[in-house]
Amino acid sequence: MSQASIIDIRNRTSQALKRDTVTQEQTARAPHKIPKETERQSGQDDGKTSVGTQPAWHTEALPFAHPSEKEFTRILDFYGVQWVYEPRAFPLQWEGERVTEMFTPDFYLPDLDMYVELTTLKQSLVTEKNRKLRRLRELYPDTNIKLLYRRDYHRLLAKYGYGPLAQAEVRGIERVLFSPQQIQKRVSELGKQISKDYTDRQPILVGVLRGMLCFMADLIREISLPISIDLMSISHYTGGSRPGVRITKDLDTDIAGADVILIEDVVDTGMTLNYLLNYLSSKNPATLTVCTLLDKKIRRLIDVSIVYIGFEIPDEFVVGYGLDYMEKYRNLPFIGVLRPKENE
Repeated sequence: MSQASIIDIRNRTSQALKRDTVTQEQTARAPHKIPKETERQSGQDDGKTSVGTQPAWHTEALPFAHPSEKEFTRILDFYGVQWVYEPRAFPLQWEGERVTEMFTPDFYLPDLDMYVELTTLKQSLVTEKNRKLRRLRELYPDTNIKLLYRRDYHRLLAKYGYGPLAQAEVRGIERVLFSPQQIQKRVSELGKQISKDYTDRQPILVGVLRGMLCFMADLIREISLPISIDLMSISHYTGGSRPGVRITKDLDTDIAGADVILIEDVVDTGMTLNYLLNYLSSKNPATLTVCTLLDKKIRRLIDVSIVYIGFEIPDEFVVGYGLDYMEKYRNLPFIGVLRPKENE
């Protein structure tokens, strides 16, 4: 096809897409239209809203053309990947001004700016879809579209940091609470805020081992100030007449007169944090503030001041991104909710 022909077709495509009316043949091929106020931005399953979304349509209520499409949405929902079902139709062939062939991808993934078409192993279907995709890419070269077999689902998601191929273990995870992208965005915001608040100062970041390792490692790279770091470790004991907290590794740095930021993974009752703040205050820092990745405020027993909070979470057992259950799940790139039976 000549360059002039392609330009002419693109011009007609632009004109066709601007018109509100369609022929009967177009209507037959047009995708199911979702009202804007309920447009599906991310899946929802069994009444549970996916991360970062508001209640919209249930996955079961959508008119999926094939079971594989429903399966794909469940995978996307689990990892908190936003999706729109049959988002638009692309004109591919014309007779004069009349569109004679269109192609409607199965999904659009806004976070990845990608259209996805699912396919089976039936060769005749694969051949026909490949023909249409070649035509679509010729007419719409800026459109990012992928043809996926079932075996490719997880490979695609792993490329973007999602799915079971992107981490060592997901068994036992009920759902993803915060995706890698959400975590990195929030950590970046915290780093920028700390950099602003501590202008012309050199804070010492004190991490409490071990759940904060991923958080602290990412956070310090988002702080545009000269900083120092130190680590301490504690243990909870139940022996003797009363339970308590014991320092098993103390600071190596003298923090007297310094600006100290205590880095925590999760704050819930506030009892351990209160102990740590009293202990560090006894070393006479100039200032002492708290930065936590997660705040489980609903469980608070002692009122403690937290200046920097990544996310407020419900009263559920969470793992991943440094957080563990019996030393498992620390290396997950997301933060997920552990199934109740797993932490009993």
